[in-house]
Parts: sequence; structure tokens; C-alpha cells
Amino acid sequence: MAKIYFLLSVFSVSFFFSQKKDSATLISEVQIDAYKKATPFMASTKSVSVVSENLLSQNTPERMLESINQIAGARMEERSPGSYRISLRGSTLRSPFGVRNVKVYLDDFILSDASGNTYLNIISPELIDRMEIYKGPESGDYDAVTGGTILLQTKKSENLSANLSIGSYGTFNQSFDFSKQLGKHFFEIFQNYYQTDSYREQSSVQRKQIFMKDNFQYSKKGLLKAMVLYSDLNYETPGGLTLQQMEANRKQARPATAAVPGAKDQDAGIQNKMILAGISHEFNFNPNFSHFILIQGSYVDFENPFITNFENRFEKNFALRTHFNYEKNWNKVSLAYRFGFEGGINDILVKNYDNNKGIEGNPQNFDQIKNRSGFYFLSQKLNFGEKLFTDISISLNSNSYDWERTYPRSESGNVHFKNQWLPNFGFTYLLSKGFSVRGKVGKGNSAPTNEEIRSSNQEFNQNLNPEYGWNKEIGIRKQFGNSFFAEGNYFDFRMKNAIVRRQNEAGQEYFVNSGATVQKGFEVLLESKNFSLKNNFLSNFKFRFSGSFYNFKFENYKQVDSDFSGNDLTGVPKTTINSLLNFTFFKRLSVDYSHFYTSKIPLNDANSVWSDSSLVGNIQFRFPVDFDKTKLNLYLQIQNLYNTDYVLGFDINAFGSRFYNPAAKRNFIFGARIDF
Repeated sequence: MAKIYFLLSVFSVSFFFSQKKDSATLISEVQIDAYKKATPFMASTKSVSVVSENLLSQNTPERMLESINQIAGARMEERSPGSYRISLRGSTLRSPFGVRNVKVYLDDFILSDASGNTYLNIISPELIDRMEIYKGPESGDYDAVTGGTILLQTKKSENLSANLSIGSYGTFNQSFDFSKQLGKHFFEIFQNYYQTDSYREQSSVQRKQIFMKDNFQYSKKGLLKAMVLYSDLNYETPGGLTLQQMEANRKQARPATAAVPGAKDQDAGIQNKMILAGISHEFNFNPNFSHFILIQGSYVDFENPFITNFENRFEKNFALRTHFNYEKNWNKVSLAYRFGFEGGINDILVKNYDNNKGIEGNPQNFDQIKNRSGFYFLSQKLNFGEKLFTDISISLNSNSYDWERTYPRSESGNVHFKNQWLPNFGFTYLLSKGFSVRGKVGKGNSAPTNEEIRSSNQEFNQNLNPEYGWNKEIGIRKQFGNSFFAEGNYFDFRMKNAIVRRQNEAGQEYFVNSGATVQKGFEVLLESKNFSLKNNFLSNFKFRFSGSFYNFKFENYKQVDSDFSGNDLTGVPKTTINSLLNFTFFKRLSVDYSHFYTSKIPLNDANSVWSDSSLVGNIQFRFPVDFDKTKLNLYLQIQNLYNTDYVLGFDINAFGSRFYNPAAKRNFIFGARIDF
């Protein structure tokens, strides 16, 4: 099949070159949001990738993995269905599950809590209309993380659609979306229900979600936005396997040992109910001066029967963001300032009990944690003659937490991390139309999250410190005629106090600071526009290739008597190469043919265990059927086309060599979307 893929690619490219090119808009002329500082992509000083409709349509109903993994420098992993993590430029070290060290926004609002944790798996991919991924520190605008930032955007245009799909392993997905402009209000209501039995034992998933928003343009100067999101996610966790266990039976859940029961015996899983609501207001006093403010709150009811305990977690979150904006344009110079504050409070009550086969038993530990984080920021954009674009910012960041153990004994404490000044500077110079070079220097700082301060070993790790570092990068963007776009970025990130995950003999995790890392990498992108071919058989063609080539090393990293200095960074592949070919046959049948290559990965800090490399292929067929006022889109997705044995999310530094979470073999999803 790989040979067929190669021959088909060559045939398609050569066939295209013999056709007449149309005059569609240059693909590089997209506008990026940059959180309310709209900028042409070619002029952006940031290392940013835009995930638009074509990439989003590659996702399966439960995850955003296929679209995110097409982005150079971004990697989404699936330890088990419902349990995802995102790494930007290798930030997987500290994420056993969930999203850490990556700040996530949904429209105006903030999905990440004050400790830096994000429950991204509560979001249905079908809710998202567009995504922007910023790689590396962006502390001047987006808080102090070292990994990067993701902006998720919902519908901005009218829509009435319904989606229904079924698939392998009992997969069922249903969604409904309605967005409409009614006078001065733009409403959206989105609803989704998803369930699957999944590939492995003890890995079923069920998610229910509803989202509502109202954008009220009450005057030419003022815009008021409100939204509410409710999600009820329930997924089982099969646990990691040893290599021998995986080779014997890929579908099994983690089996019992003489000392510890198995995942199925303990009914291991997670139930996460979350409600998030917020309101934002933007007012333009005059063409030059404006103000923005948002206030939001959320509540999380989190339940986790684990192999060694049964955890209940109740989280209350509050966040505020506000900034003043000033813009001024002269003949050949434009200037923009933004000064503001973003902060949050995260208040958590955690109760751990014995797990008696999925039922709460005797109490173990009850704890209270309150996180506070905030940052003041000042940013400036100064552009000269539509040739030189600069972005300078600085922020002052603060993180602290209070902790209290109320059972079985009473004790408390507090930790205040040192305030950090974090500067960022970037520039882009437009050498000619469609050809720019850019450079960027910035500092990031990332404090431990709740799950790292008090991890599943139920101990408070007051000695765990934030990780921080400087990132330097250069990049080039080039438009070739009216047909191709290429981009290349080189970065050098030096991190101190890197936070690394470890496991004890019971499978409980804890975290340590691992000294320093040196992270150097090169990222490339080559894509074409959608070519309209004067041919009734192959009527349209488009391609996209991306790749990441990394050399990440530990530096000055010692654990007891072991010296890991010079070892490759755990959990990070040196090479990933991704491709997406889009064909349209007979002017109606669309075929999306994608590939994801991942090189071998070190699974422990000692580099004594490595994964195998993998090549995974997917294919999707889409066929529209038009009625008078209705459009029916039928689609068939074949995931893991070549039936590859691979792992989509490893448990790094796992005790007992339980590194492996086998991914599904070849599977199918068939569905229909109706646009009214």
C-alpha cells in the first residue's frame, strides 16, 4: 500500500502540472486572530499554524487528533479513547493525560484553569470551526507557558446542520448545530452525543455536550458576548501494558498482579462533568481607543476510580481578562498598544477512598488546594511601510497555591513561586510580495499544575518548581507564484527545571524537576492551493506536507546514582512527517488521503527502551447530494488503512515497563451530514 501511495502521489502531481492553474486567492493571505490583533499570515511575527475547514474535516467524531497532527511541531496523542494529550514542540514530558503547558482559549474565553490544566477532551471537534496553534512561549499575550497556545473558534456565519455517524466498535455520533443572525444578535446552539465501546477492554466512551452563545452588537461601538458550555464525559481507562502483554493480546486491559488488581477489576475510568459560563464586552471609544473585559466561571465534578484508589474532585474556577487597546496609523507607519491583566483562581477539594471494584471504600486522604495565577502584560506592534513588522511585549507573571490536608490529619502550607518578568520580541520583514523572513526571541515560565503538585500518589510536592527557558527562532515563508506555499522554522529552546513524570510500583505518578534540556528543531510545511483541473475524471487536487525534525537532549540531569545528561528527551520523536492529499473525482466525489509517520520514541529517561517507528494511513470519501434547499454530505472514513500495529500514546517512565497503550486496528466510520 505504501508503494501505491507513492505512485499515486507522483501521478497526481505530474497530472496537475499538465493542467491549467486557476486564479484562486493565495493560500498565504489568510488572516490570523492573534487574540484580537488581526494580522496577515505573511506578516505575522509568531510561529503560528491555522487549522481550517479542510484539516478539521479529517477528524473522527471524538477527537481533534487528525487535524492537529497535520501541523508541524504539534502532536496529539491518545493513550486510550477519551484520554488525550497535546504536545507543542515536545511538551509531553509532564502530561500523563490532559493538556498541560499549553494555554487554550475558546473564542474570547479561557478553557485552561489557573493551575494550567485544560480538559480539552470535553470539547467535541464538530463545535470547532477554526483553530490557531501558536508554538513556543507567547507570554506577552497568553500567559507564561513554555509549550504554546491554542485558540479554538466556533461558528461566525449562519448554519443549520445535523450530523449522524456509526462505525466500528459500536461507535455512534450525533450532533446538531444552529447559528443565526437575528437583528443585532448572533446566536449559536450546538449539541452532541457520542459513544463507543472502543478497541480494547475497559475503554468505552460516552460524551454529552451542549453549547450556546449570543454575540450582541448592541451599537456600532459595543459588542457583548455570552456563552455557556456543559459537557458530561465518561470514559473507561484500560491502563498500560508491557511489551509481552501487548504482543500476547493487544485488546486486553491492564491485568492484575499478585499485589495490585487489574483495570477491569477496579472499573477504572473517569467521569468529568463540567459547566463553563462567561460574558465578555468590547467597546470602541473612538477609532483609536478600545477596551475589552471578560468574566467567567466554571465548575467541575471529576470522578476517577483508579487501580489503587477512588478519587472525587470538585473544582471551582474563576477568571478575569481585561485590556485597553490603542491604535494609530500614519502614512507609512502603524502603531498598536495593548495593556491588560489576566488572572484566575482554581479552588479544588480532592477526596480519595479505597476502590472496592468501582465503589468508594474507606477514606484515604481529603485535601483542599487553591491556585492563584495572574499576569500583567504590555504589548506593542510597530509596522513600517508594509515591509517591517515588529511585535514587542513583556509580562509580569505570578503563581501561588495554598494547600490543606483535612483527613486523616490536619496540616497546611502555602507556596508562592518567584514572580517572573517575561519579555518577547519578534519581527518579520517582507522581502517581496509573498516572501518574508522572521525572527523571534522569548522567555516562558510554566508553574506546576494541580495534578503535579498533588499527583496520584496523594503527596504534596512542595519542592516542585516551575520550568522556564528562552526560545530563539528564525523562519521563512515563501509563496511560489499563485500555486504553492512553503514555510520553514528553526528554533533553539533552552529549558531549566524541566518537569518530568515518573511512576511508583503501584502505578501512581509523581513529578520531578530534571535539570536542563536543550531543544533544537526544524519544522517545514509545503502546501498547494486547491487546483481546478479541466478534467471530468480528476476535477480538483490539493496537497499538504509537513514535517518536524528534532534534536532534544537532557542536560545536567542526574537522578540518584544515574546520570541521564546527553540522553534524548523522553517521549519525543526525532522525526514526524505528515501528508494530506485531497482529490475530487467526477466533480463530486472527494477523497482525502493522509499519512502520519513517527520515528522511534525513547520511553524512559535512561533511553533503554524505545518504541518502534510507525506509518499510519487514513482515507476518507465524501459525496454530496443536492436537493432544492438541502445538501446531504455522505462520508466514509477508514482509519489505520494499512492495519498497522502501533501505539498512539505511550506511558513514559512507566513502572514495570507498562509503556504501551495499543491503538485500534483498521476501523470504519460512515456518516451523513445535512446542511439545511
